[in-house]
Amino acid sequence: MAEQTITGELIDKVLAIDYGTLPREAIDMAKQVTLDGLAVIIAGSTEPLGVGRISIDYVRALGGAPQSSVITGGFKTSMQNAAYANGTMAHALDWDNTWYPLNHPTSPTLAAILAIAEHKKISGKKIIEAIVCAFEVQGRMRMAAKGLETGVGFHKPGTTGTFGAAAGAARLLGLNREQTLMAFGLAGSRCCSISINTGTMTKSSHSGHAARMGIECAVLAQMGWTASADVFGPKGFFDTFMPGNAEPALLTEGFADPLRMVSPGVGFKKHPSNYFTHRPIDAALALRVEFNIKPEQIERVQVIFPHFEYVDRPQPATGLDGKFSVQYTTAVALLDGEITVDSFTNERRFAPDVAALLPKVELKMDRAIPEDFDTMHTIVNVWLKDGRSLSKRVGKLSGWIGSPLTREQRLKKFDACTRRVFDEKAAGRMLALVEDLDQLADVHELMDIARCERSAT
Repeated sequence: MAEQTITGELIDKVLAIDYGTLPREAIDMAKQVTLDGLAVIIAGSTEPLGVGRISIDYVRALGGAPQSSVITGGFKTSMQNAAYANGTMAHALDWDNTWYPLNHPTSPTLAAILAIAEHKKISGKKIIEAIVCAFEVQGRMRMAAKGLETGVGFHKPGTTGTFGAAAGAARLLGLNREQTLMAFGLAGSRCCSISINTGTMTKSSHSGHAARMGIECAVLAQMGWTASADVFGPKGFFDTFMPGNAEPALLTEGFADPLRMVSPGVGFKKHPSNYFTHRPIDAALALRVEFNIKPEQIERVQVIFPHFEYVDRPQPATGLDGKFSVQYTTAVALLDGEITVDSFTNERRFAPDVAALLPKVELKMDRAIPEDFDTMHTIVNVWLKDGRSLSKRVGKLSGWIGSPLTREQRLKKFDACTRRVFDEKAAGRMLALVEDLDQLADVHELMDIARCERSAT
């Protein structure tokens, strides 16, 4: 008998996950993930600079067998093409959920899972099972991949997300152990995305690419394609991407006990921007309300922040780039009293009031503040022209792990996303179907609504 490898051990644990033994908390979280994921895909189709429009037009031009729905596109295409477009739109607004260690677990995986499930007429229970597998694989990879840092090097959705998509696809397609090993080995040669593209359309395509490749890896493996059977072993994924800075044993140690999507849980984002901008946004919004600040009163603003250059963008090049700028998001929060999808248009970025306030926002990095997202904090100081100085510190974020959004808050986000495309009746039916996902024989009605035939051009 061949010696067990770390990859083989992981695959055995992935294949052992069964809907019938899932805790209720995991089933409920999978439904929440699906609802939030669909919502941000729908809103992502309206991304102001055209990420959604171009993605839809691109896969329309590619053609492809009408297997799976392009959400809001009004047509079907191949599973792989649909997964690419929908995965890209899921990350287009940077509004898709995340967790700890940092990763975007939904955008690279849900698009692949729904594309397969629609074409193959797979039940809601199996969809939930696949989501749980996809999340657990990504969570374990993030724990093991110590060298996969945030904001530099490789961007996580295109690396760990590719394996998550492959895991979900393998479960839905019913791959056996050997085929799943091959799918993971192939995923090792399909994963890659670099953080230098943050602030451009390309960043969102990392999730679309991962979703598409996850399906491709599983389909090819099912057809007999071969790859390394130990992608996480010597000279494999970890040695290639982060040599000497990984702990492969964490892939399997404590796997699914508890499931990572249950503990520590999943973070749902309140604002459509990079998560590191959320604490300054919340601090600015709180100051604006508490002291009734008017934009014309502001003399200068200071944001005290951990040493993290990723979001130090004093003059973002576009509205999209503004999603990754602490200075810009803080300024717009103070000016508008809210952060919305339309906060990141080029028109808003270069509006006169933004142009006037932005140079007055100073980002001061303090190495004494932890850089770890879970334990960090931010302080926003505002000096007014009447001589007053105001200050607000934000540590724990609502919506982050340990401080979940209420159902009312999550539904408010769902409404804000879906009303950009759907009427109240269609959105309401989508909500009902997702909340009843474990009872659905298949997702054809859900995807018929999401496809939005009237959007076809």
